[in-house]
Amino acid sequence: MLVGTKKMLLDAQAKGIAIGAFNVENMEMAQAVIAAANEANRPVILQTTSSTLKYAPPAVFAGMVAGLAKDSQVDVAMHLDHGNHFDLAVRCIQDGYTSVMFDGSTLSFEENARITKRVVDAAGDVPVEAELGSVGGKEDDHEAENAYTDPVDAERFVAMTGISSLAIAIGTAHGVYNGIPVLDIARLKEIRKRVDVPLVLHGASGLSALAVRNCVAEGICKVNFATELRIAYSDGVKAYLAENPTAYDPKAYGKAGYASVKKMVHDKFAMLGEVR
Repeated sequence: MLVGTKKMLLDAQAKGIAIGAFNVENMEMAQAVIAAANEANRPVILQTTSSTLKYAPPAVFAGMVAGLAKDSQVDVAMHLDHGNHFDLAVRCIQDGYTSVMFDGSTLSFEENARITKRVVDAAGDVPVEAELGSVGGKEDDHEAENAYTDPVDAERFVAMTGISSLAIAIGTAHGVYNGIPVLDIARLKEIRKRVDVPLVLHGASGLSALAVRNCVAEGICKVNFATELRIAYSDGVKAYLAENPTAYDPKAYGKAGYASVKKMVHDKFAMLGEVR
């Protein structure tokens, strides 16, 4: 069924595990994520970025995921990832998203807090995620330099805004990594001491299983995966078309992309802790 993320993440926090949050670009990717979640018996979050919502509006993705969630045996949430302005967050809520993120990480602390609080007030019962510090790299139209989250600022930001979850910057990056990232686990521990809302890790595509597990063990409750899913879907389609160059039915190569994404999601679930 379709649910919000607040209880989902608080339950994960209490159990010492994390919820997988997967960016989807089309129906086959959404189907694959939900199918894998049901097979693994894990709640799951599906996400779209601001850039993806230029490809199709929020109502299309919200309606598609709501329809798929009706037959799901596990809880499914629909989340706006890296919402880049107030109006988009409001539109997603109006169109059926059950969770939104406002990303003001490129703004000053004061302006980020001000707009985030405005989103929280407008959202009502819909959970709001925010970002403090800046996760580096590029994902869709979102590009930033890495700026680590200050633990003292994190405590103050949560108190000022009333957010439901906080995305932090500890050395991860969006997109494909060049080299092996070094994560600041000591910083994560300090933030965890000061902040009681669930913490979110962005830029997990390409991190080792051990790195993700270490972050979950220290308090990360939501882990975002995007780039690797896009690669998996595209690789599945490319492989099918290479073997079947005269194929013209989108359902046929869509199934190949679906299968590749589903396997990838299962691999990611294995990093997030055992469901009890």
